[in-house]
Amino acid sequence: MKIFKINLLSFFAIVTIVSCKYAEKKKESLPENKIHFVLTDTGQDKFYDNEGNQIDKPSLADEFYGQDAQFTGVQSSYTDNGDGTITDNNTGLMWQKTPDFKHHNFYNAFDYVDSLEIGGYTDWRMPTIKELYSLLNSNGELYPQDLEKSQSYLNTDYFDFEYDKRMPYAGQYWSSTKYVKGPLQNIQMEGAFGFNFADGHIKAYETGLYFDGTEGVHDPGNNVRAVRGTENVYGVNDFVDNNNGTVTDKATGLMWQKADDGNTYDWTEALQVAKNSKIAGYEDWRLPNTKELQSIVDYDKETFPAIDENFFECTEDSWFWSSTTQGDFKYTACYIAFGKAYSKDNSSAIEYYDWHGAGAQRSDPKEGNIENYLMESVNAADSLRIKNYVRLVRNK
Repeated sequence: MKIFKINLLSFFAIVTIVSCKYAEKKKESLPENKIHFVLTDTGQDKFYDNEGNQIDKPSLADEFYGQDAQFTGVQSSYTDNGDGTITDNNTGLMWQKTPDFKHHNFYNAFDYVDSLEIGGYTDWRMPTIKELYSLLNSNGELYPQDLEKSQSYLNTDYFDFEYDKRMPYAGQYWSSTKYVKGPLQNIQMEGAFGFNFADGHIKAYETGLYFDGTEGVHDPGNNVRAVRGTENVYGVNDFVDNNNGTVTDKATGLMWQKADDGNTYDWTEALQVAKNSKIAGYEDWRLPNTKELQSIVDYDKETFPAIDENFFECTEDSWFWSSTTQGDFKYTACYIAFGKAYSKDNSSAIEYYDWHGAGAQRSDPKEGNIENYLMESVNAADSLRIKNYVRLVRNK
C-alpha cells in the first residue's frame, strides 16, 4: 500500500503538471481578456462664459472654444422596465427607479440593499462611486428658494428624485467606495464617497466612525439608489503606456496626456492649452469633461495622488480642470481633486484639512482673484484656487 500511495501521488503530480501546461497553452491561444465600459456624455448642451452667461456656440478662434457642450459623446439611453427598475442601455447596469428617500448610515445601507427585492430581483448592491456618477446629467441646477424651477443632476424622465425641502442641498446618495487614503476633516473621521444629485458634487461623507475604527462621529446619513449587474467592469481601467507622452485606456478608448506640465491655469487658459496642444503629433486634444476625468481616478490606491502612477505622472495635491460648467454657479467650472480636497471648519478658521477626499468633484471660479469669491460661512469653507492643472484627452 505504501508503494501504491507513492505512485498515486506521483500520478496526480504528473496530471497536475500536464493540466497546468495545457491551461497555459490554452490561455495563450485565447484572445486577450478585454475590459470595456461605455462612458456616456455628461448631457451639458449649453455654452457659458466666465461670468456664467449663456453664449452662442464658440468658434475655433473663440476663447471659450472647447468646453463640454462643444463635443458630443455617447448619449445616455435608459429603458423603464415597468417593474420598478431602470436599465442603462449603454452600461448594462440595472437601477432602482424609486429610492425610499430615507437617510441611511453607510454600513446600514448595505443591509438595506441586501434586503431589497425589486422587479423580482434580489441581487441588488451598492454602486461604486464611478457607477453612481455614470448617472450624472450636467444640466442640473438648484434654486433653493424655488424647487419647482430646479433640475436635479439626474434624468428624472426615468429616475424618481425628491428634494429635501428643509435642506434642498441634501441630495447625497451613497456609493460603496470608502475613502482609503487617510482621515478626513479636523476630527480625523472615516469617509465614504457619495454623489449629490441636488447640487452635482462628489465628496466623502461621514460613515459614523473615526478613521481608526472607533465610533462616535455624528453621521446624518445619505440616500441609497441600488444597482445590479456585473461587478468590476464599469470604471475598471486598462491602461497602456504608448511611450510617446500618452496613455491609452483600452477600457474606454480614450487617450490621455501622461504627465501634466506642472503649470496651473484659469479655465479659459486651460481651454486654450488644449486647443493649441500637439502632444505626440496629435492636434485634437481637448479638456476632458467631468465623467471622462473622473473615470481615471484611482479610488482604491491608499496613497496620494489618486491616480495610477504606473502610467501617469501627477503633481501631488493637484486639482484638474474639466470642460464642464457647474450648473448651480455657472461662473465656476468643475474640477476633480486628485490630491487632497481641502476645506476648513468655517470661513473664520485658519487651517485647511482634507475635507472631501481625493477623488472629489468640486468647482472653482473660472477666472479672477480668490478674494473676490470669499464668503462668510459657519459651515465648511472650501479652499479656492482658480488656477488648476490640466490633463488633456482625445478620442483614440
